[in-house]
Amino acid sequence: MQNPLKNTRLVATDLDGTFLKNDKTISHKNLEALHLLGNKNIIRVAATGRNMKKVHDVLAPGTPFDYIVYSSGAGIYDWKNRRNIYSCNLANHSVQKLLNYFIGEKVNFHAFFPVPDNHKHWFFRGENPCEEFERYFSYNQAFAYELDVNNLPETEMCQFLVIIPENEERFAKLKTKIEGVCPEIRVIRASSPITKGYIWAEVFHHSVSKGNGIKHICAMYGIDSKQTLGIGNDYNDFDLLEFTAHSFLTENAPPEIKHLFPVTPSNEEDAFAHAVQPLL
Repeated sequence: MQNPLKNTRLVATDLDGTFLKNDKTISHKNLEALHLLGNKNIIRVAATGRNMKKVHDVLAPGTPFDYIVYSSGAGIYDWKNRRNIYSCNLANHSVQKLLNYFIGEKVNFHAFFPVPDNHKHWFFRGENPCEEFERYFSYNQAFAYELDVNNLPETEMCQFLVIIPENEERFAKLKTKIEGVCPEIRVIRASSPITKGYIWAEVFHHSVSKGNGIKHICAMYGIDSKQTLGIGNDYNDFDLLEFTAHSFLTENAPPEIKHLFPVTPSNEEDAFAHAVQPLL
C-alpha cells in the first residue's frame, strides 16, 4: 500500500504540550526524529505561542529546526541564520482603540511590544483581581511596565492578553465584544500553560495564525499544503492543523477536541516522533 505521507516536504509542530515534555525537555526520540527529517531534506518548523526569548529558554541553539513560527504566527524566525524574516503587528490605530476599550471596561490585561521585542509588555490591573494575571506578571515582571493611562503608548503592538477563568460561554461573549472594537483583529483561545482552569484570550492582527505562518514558509519553497504535516495539542493549534494536510492531536489534548483530528500518544510519550515515523 502506498504511503500517503511519502511526498511530505514540511513538518510543523507545536512546542508546549506537543514536542516538549512537561518538564520542557526534548525526548531522545523526538530529537532523533528531527535529525532524520533533516537528512531527508524535509523542512522542520516549530509553531508556538512563545515569543522568541521564551523559545530560546527551551530550544538550544543546535536544536535542528529550520524555522520558528512564534507568538502564534506574529513572527517567523530563520533558526539556522538567526534572523527574523516576517512580522505582523497590530497597527497603532487598532492599538489605541483596544487600549481605550480595555481600560474603559476595567479589564486586567497585558499589551505586548511589537515583534520582535514582544517579550516586553505593559500591564494594567482592572477592578477585579485575577490570580492567574498576577502569576503571569510574576514570571515576566523583569520585562513588564505599568501602563500610564494618562500617557498611552503610541506604537504598533504584537498582541493583547486577557486572562479569564475557564468558561466557554464567557469566552465566546468576550471574543465577540473584543472583535467588535475594530475589524483588523482576531481573538485566539488558548488554554493557560501556567494554571489549569484558565483561558487566555489573545488578541492579534487578523492575519496572525500559526497556519498563515506555515503558509508563508511553504510559499518560500513552493510547497503545496498537500505536502505538509502538523501536530498540536490545543485550541490555538487549530489554524495550523487546518492548514496542514496530515494533522494530528496529542493524547493530552483537551478531551472535547480530540475527535477533530487523528490522535497520537501524549507529549510525554514521544508524540512528535510517533506522528512523523512514516516519513523516516
